[in-house]
Amino acid sequence: MSDTPIDRVAKATPPSVASKIRGLSDRAIAWLFVLPTIFLLLAVNIFPLIWTINLSFTNFRANRPNREVDYIGLRNYERILTDEDIWLTMQATAHFLFWTIFFQVLIGFTLAWLINRKFKGNDLWTTLIVLPMMLSPAVVGNFWTFLYQPQIGLFNYGISFLTGIDPSSFQMIGDVTLAPWSIVIVDTWMWTPFVMLICLAGLRSIPDYIYEAAEIDRASQWRQFWTITIPMVLPFLMLAVLFRGIENFKMFDLVVQLTGGGPGSITELTSINLKREAFEKWRTGYASAYAIILFVTVFGLASIYVKALNKVKER
Repeated sequence: MSDTPIDRVAKATPPSVASKIRGLSDRAIAWLFVLPTIFLLLAVNIFPLIWTINLSFTNFRANRPNREVDYIGLRNYERILTDEDIWLTMQATAHFLFWTIFFQVLIGFTLAWLINRKFKGNDLWTTLIVLPMMLSPAVVGNFWTFLYQPQIGLFNYGISFLTGIDPSSFQMIGDVTLAPWSIVIVDTWMWTPFVMLICLAGLRSIPDYIYEAAEIDRASQWRQFWTITIPMVLPFLMLAVLFRGIENFKMFDLVVQLTGGGPGSITELTSINLKREAFEKWRTGYASAYAIILFVTVFGLASIYVKALNKVKER
């Protein structure tokens, strides 16, 4: 007679427990297996959120845990929504979001369209283009910081070669005007391949017979592009925008490595500002309210966007 681990567990199970298990339905057994995971998710995700909401109504400071905590109602939220510095960081974040998504979608779709034509060396070029997104943001930040150096950086010398400007006459990460564009360039370089892959999947999902029917109807290449390619790839483009929008809204490590939020606070995104409020100024209650506002903003915009995406898919 076999003596497998399952047999040993069955023998060790008390008769009362065994009888109860035999009486359970398949649905109850499924819930029995799923419940530990649900409890873990609640402990990791839901409890911190509830605790943060609770802290947002207090004047709690993490560096003074023994200090008496007072509930101050909506005062933290009022201070945040009326703080001009907070709105400046929101503007910096909006600038970063808009231009990175714009360039990533434009360049990513163009690259996907070119690669989809299946020319010689297609696979090699696809691999080379995808390389930047495989790197760590910290590595990319250090790498581009070196490239942006006005004395020895290759970026300044490249601009000088194209325009004739003295390479030491401008600083990408040290100039108030150029610093926001420096992080836009780096993020675009790093994450355009991601958008390209999503667009490429959309292009290759279009059946060939649709283009064949359009050619029979004597539709020009331009007409096919606007009436077939763009409408059928649009859901994939919108999905790419959703992913990159959420990721860039919480962008932190790349910007810290490049500019640290400077010069001044011109590139201080909301994530960096939140970190300073929570772990430099130790205004934990205030930072909790700040985090809740950002969470509600992202969640609300994403929900509206997903509804629009679903309507596009239904067409």
